[in-house]
Amino acid sequence: MLLRGLSLLVAFQLAGTALNVLFFPVIPGAIIGLVLLFIYLMLRGGVNEPINQAATSLLRYLPLLLVPPAIGVMAHVADIKADFWAITGSLVISLLVSMVFIGWLMQVLINRQARNKGDL
Repeated sequence: MLLRGLSLLVAFQLAGTALNVLFFPVIPGAIIGLVLLFIYLMLRGGVNEPINQAATSLLRYLPLLLVPPAIGVMAHVADIKADFWAITGSLVISLLVSMVFIGWLMQVLINRQARNKGDL
């Protein structure tokens, strides 16, 4: 079961990488693979046991995957200090843009749901 789940996860990773190389060089292959996995799971109607077991076993090692980025941040502290205000400004602006977009999207979805309930 675990091998089947890991094989499916790796297959979606490889499919995403292939689509990245062939058609979408701007989007990372791992992200494309995650979107493909999401579509697959939506079409199946949920997570099956092999994928659940593989994901659970991989989540155990998630902290190890966060160590290299943390070390990279510590190694480049001088660069981060030099560009602190640019980094802070871009983070604040992206947060504000995201919040405005999410608020607008929620309002659109609430209005659509209210219209659909009114049609029934």
